[in-house]
This record gives sequence, C-alpha cells and structure tokens, in this order.
Amino acid sequence: MNAAPGCPVTNPRRAKIDSLRLGIHTSIGGSLEKSALEAAKLGANTFQIFSASPRMWRARLQCQDEIRRLRSARDRFALHPLAIHVNYLINLASADPLIRAKSIAGFRGELDRAAAIGADYLVLHPGSYRGRPAGDAIAGGIAAFALALGEAARGFRAAGLTVLLENTAGAGSHLGARFDELQAIRERTLLVTDLAIGYCLDTCHLLAAGFDIATASGLRQTVQAAEDRLGLSHVHLIHANDSKGTLGSHLDRHASIGEGHIGLDAFRRILRHPKLRAKPFILETPAKKPGDDRRNLDRLKALAAAAGARARDV
Repeated sequence: MNAAPGCPVTNPRRAKIDSLRLGIHTSIGGSLEKSALEAAKLGANTFQIFSASPRMWRARLQCQDEIRRLRSARDRFALHPLAIHVNYLINLASADPLIRAKSIAGFRGELDRAAAIGADYLVLHPGSYRGRPAGDAIAGGIAAFALALGEAARGFRAAGLTVLLENTAGAGSHLGARFDELQAIRERTLLVTDLAIGYCLDTCHLLAAGFDIATASGLRQTVQAAEDRLGLSHVHLIHANDSKGTLGSHLDRHASIGEGHIGLDAFRRILRHPKLRAKPFILETPAKKPGDDRRNLDRLKALAAAAGARARDV
C-alpha cells in the first residue's frame, strides 16, 4: 500500500525494533548530563547510572542545575526509563548493627537522590544474611531487610519511583537467587512501606543461580517460573549480561554478549520472547577495550532485529 503524499513510508518491522528499550549503564563522572549524552551517543534509548560513588558511604545530592540538564538531555534524546543502581555497600539484611545503620541511612539517601533526579527505577540487591543463626538465617535476613527498608523509607514520598529487587547469583549468604526468596522479600516489605516494589532480573545471575536460560526449553521454564512466583507484570527491568560462570556456578561475573555461557542464540530468544520484549534491557557488560559498550549494544540491536523467533523457541 502506498503512503499518502507527504507522509514517510514506515517499515513495520523496523518500527517494532525501534520500540524496544535497549540501553546501558553509563558513568556520571563529570556530570549527570554526561551520562545521558553518552547513552545517546552509543545509540541507547534507556540507561542506568549510580547516583553517587558505588563504593563509598558518603554521597551528596546533586545541584538543581545538574539535575535540570540531565532531564533536558533525557527529553531531547527520549531516554526513558532511567534506572539508578544502589550503592554496593548497602546491605539492609545485615546482622551487623553498624552496617545495618549505615545501610538504612545510605538507602534513604538513594531514595532522596532518585526522587530528585527523576529516576523511574531504583535497583537494589537484597543483601546478605551472613552472621545470622543457621536455623533461621534466610527468614531472619528477609525480615531484617523488610524492616530496614521500611525504616529508611519512613516519610518518603515520590510518585513514579519504583524500587526493584534484583535477583542474585546466590553466592555465599546472598539473598535473592531463588524466585521464592524474591517473592517473600517483596511481600514482607510491602507490609511495612507504601513504596512501589518490583523486580529486576539479571540474565548472568539467572544462569549462575541455576536457571538454564541458555536453552530454549530452559528459558520457557524460567519465564513460567517467574510468571508463577513473581508475576511478570512486577518485573520492570532486565539486566542483559552474558555470564563468565557456568550454569549453577553461583559466580557473579558478567561477560560481553555472546562471549559467555549464555550465548547469542539465547539472547535472541530472550529479546524476542513475547512476555519479555516489552521490558527495558540494560547492559552492565565489561568494557575492557575502546568500543566495547557500542559493540555490546549493537549486538543486542542486531539480535532483536533478527528473523522472528520460531514457535518452539518461546
């Protein structure tokens, strides 16, 4: 069918691919605005940042001018949504009173900065229950996490911000490698706070935790388990990372797309899965050589644009 005079001809398949939200974690070194400009330069339409140093307790709230320039850049390049990843030091499940107190204060700072910046999502690891009595370690860690988050969020109000619990690789005493743990954490937390709580699924962590997303049948089983336990409507974001560790290794080591144990075919299936493709995908892949970030993002785009998935793939 010919387009009306003066109207551009649109390729429906190209429009479908362009509607996907594919992005990357960028640095705020220099300024908040720079992180958005870098995402746009790489060809992303969504991105993730830290709101401060990820390995220091002390942090400052950015000035209004920095925030205004970030928001302007996001609007200019249609960079939505924006996710903020919480400081790595924060452990709301900690049994150590000092770490717990610092984590509560640190997470409140993360909430305040995310609201000021205008982020859509705040991604949080459930933490570690190390040091808790063996018979009640997991349940105790979940209860401690919920109470600490509730304390941190007391009096906080911010429309449009959702806290996302990220699944983990399951190393040591870390919570959140299993869907039933993530579900329990969310349900327990919702009893003590009015914050919107959802999930972020990391592909590297899934494989390392024992979810065989590298195969078509394993992906089907994983998506069904996520639907049954978490509710896919609560999964708002996917971290797209290949895995240096093997299936069930519990090794949290990200690899470039197609260079780990998940592989290119698996990422094609993941990106094109009808229950996943509407969700934003954000890369956290290593950048060891110049151009690695662009190569990984271009690889995701190419896989998303590949020939349609066969029925048996999904």
